[in-house]
Parts: sequence; structure tokens; C-alpha cells
Amino acid sequence: MPYPPILLVHILAGTVGLLSGTAAIVFRKGSARHVLAGRIFVAAMLTMAVGATYLAIVKHQPSNIGGGILTFYLIGTGWLTARRRDGETSRFDWLLLFIPLTLGILTWMNGIKIVRSGASSQDGVPVGMTFFMGSIMLLAAAGDVRMLARGGLFGAKRIARHLWRMCFGLFIASGSFFFGPSNRPLRLLSRVGLGQHLPVALFSTALYMILTLLPLILLIFWLLRVRFSSAYKGKPIHLAPTSSD
Repeated sequence: MPYPPILLVHILAGTVGLLSGTAAIVFRKGSARHVLAGRIFVAAMLTMAVGATYLAIVKHQPSNIGGGILTFYLIGTGWLTARRRDGETSRFDWLLLFIPLTLGILTWMNGIKIVRSGASSQDGVPVGMTFFMGSIMLLAAAGDVRMLARGGLFGAKRIARHLWRMCFGLFIASGSFFFGPSNRPLRLLSRVGLGQHLPVALFSTALYMILTLLPLILLIFWLLRVRFSSAYKGKPIHLAPTSSD
């Protein structure tokens, strides 16, 4: 059975997002290659998020609707953070604030509902992950409030906001790809006749877990480097308008 066009676009955009996001992390920050990889990453991830949200609505999957919207929000606000100058905000940020705030509250309410029902998961998602994602959403909302209350972010704090939102968006994409339904990488490669010719180790759960958690590990590394490195302190940092640093 052939894939519907929107699903193909979603899968292709997600694959491009994973590759370009990895490249953006590896390339030297601020370099031409990093900027190019960042542009591709943002475009691919926004496309993937729109496709995911649409498919979740059609398939009546509330949790995936929230995941698609959250990914779009994180990548979008991370991109805006890179484009702006130090201390720059807009009234539009007040509207964006309600996205993670609403999603966080609804996700926590759903987690409490699951616990009260005596279940440990919903649709294959552990309740602990539900509370984790809900907490991330609320932390994002709190970060928006703090930014607006301070009249914008400066230097290392602005870079840190950009980094964690981009990296966490990549984490969501990697988790969806490697732990998607029915062993998604194997299923996709089998569709094109490659799955049976590749080593079994490439489809192990341990490898998928490492690849999924890698964006979070890199996120922690870069946040520590940005917050504690003198290269990001004591002077304003100006990013190129189209950079994804």
C-alpha cells in the first residue's frame, strides 16, 4: 500500500531535519556551513511539524497533535531568537507564550488522569514521559515570561535559549523517528528493499536509544559551554539574521 503524499512529505522532511540538525551541531558555530545547515534544519522541521500535526488530527491522536505543535513552537521561537538582536522582543511573543502554557497544562492533566486510572502508559507512551514533556512545556512558557519581563535576552542567555529549543526540537524528531510505530527505520528501509541487506545491529533498541538521546546530551554540553565560557560573556552577541546558531 503506497504512502499518502502528506506522509511522504512528513517522512522526507523529518529525515532531512535529522541530518541537517546533526550537521548544524557538528559545524563550527557561526560558520557558513553551520548557517546553511541551520536554514535547512528550520525549514525541514517546520514542514515536518505541520505534517505531523495534520496526520495526528486526521488519525485522532491528541498526544501527537500536541507534539507537532510543540515542535513547531520550539523551532520557530528558536529561529526567532537567532534572528533578533540582544534585548529585542515583540507583542507576538505574548501570543506565542500561550502555546507551551496551554500544552503543558493539558499534558499534565492528562498524566494525572492516567495515574488515577491505574494505568502506567497511554498509547504506548509511559506516564513518566507524559509528565516530562508537560514539564518541558511549562518550563518553555516560564522562559517566555522571564524573557518578556526582562525586556529581552542578552549575550549568553539569548544563545542558550536558541540552543535548547533547537536541540529539544531535534530530540522530539529523533524520538519519533527511531521509536515510531512498528520499528519505523526498518519498515522504511524494507519498503525500498534495503532492510534485509543491512546488519541486524543497525536496528537494535540500544542503538535507537543512543541516537534518540544524543540531541539531549549535546544540548547539555552546549548549554554548559555557553553559560560558563568567557567567549559568550561580557559583550553582546550578534547573530546573522539568517543564522541558526
